[in-house]
Amino acid sequence: MLDKTMRINYLFDFYQSLLTPKQMNYMGLYYLDDYSLGEIAEQYNVSRQAVYDNIKRTEAMLEEYEEKLGLFAKFQEREQLLSSLRELLKSEPDNVIAIIDRLENME
Repeated sequence: MLDKTMRINYLFDFYQSLLTPKQMNYMGLYYLDDYSLGEIAEQYNVSRQAVYDNIKRTEAMLEEYEEKLGLFAKFQEREQLLSSLRELLKSEPDNVIAIIDRLENME
């Protein structure tokens, strides 16, 4: 569950500007502010089921955006490459150039 929450938080960070204001509000309250479905429903005067459906649809949209645009995957690859660079700088400075080249050529 924690992995899913972290993934959705990252996807939300990358793609929130593509969401409607209501989707952004529901997702922000649910994932960032840790509101329950009932608390969100009460705040927006809608049913708990309506909030649940909206969040599930938005999660699916975020996954679809990631599938098409891949911003989170690219972010993860950059983070891994930077981590490798840090380690190589300690032990193998010559290999750092190859990793820098990969970073520069990423789309």
